[in-house]
Amino acid sequence: MNILVIHGPNLDLLGRREPDVYGETTLEEINAGLKSIAAEEGVGLEIRQSNHEGKIVEMIGKAIGRFDAILMNPAAYTHTSVAIRDAILSAGIPVVEVHLSNIYAREEFRRTSLIAPVAVGQVSGFGPMSYYLGFRAAIDAAKKRRHGKT
Repeated sequence: MNILVIHGPNLDLLGRREPDVYGETTLEEINAGLKSIAAEEGVGLEIRQSNHEGKIVEMIGKAIGRFDAILMNPAAYTHTSVAIRDAILSAGIPVVEVHLSNIYAREEFRRTSLIAPVAVGQVSGFGPMSYYLGFRAAIDAAKKRRHGKT
């Protein structure tokens, strides 16, 4: 089983970007936690980050036949990207959406996710734990998909 993790725009700045909102944990530290869970669960893991919408769309398209689930923090594209939403629909791979902050307790424009309706679920508001809970949910979604369950 293989899981693809996609980190969206500006997440490469974690640890120094608005620490009062996103915390002080770096992306490298989050990735290390994901790698630890993957090793514990015996799951293949590939981690990518991009600040470019088109690259994220390409990552999703190229995941077909290679990955059993996707864990994604679309970051700002959560609220704006019909292209990423359409790529998820086209790929047919279970996607779990994650956010470090609680997007529903933030500015009004951040309270709408274009991704959530096409994802199997969403975890937000728990800092780095959102990723770890979401990763376990992605593994579960992949197992269900393999066994013909939804």
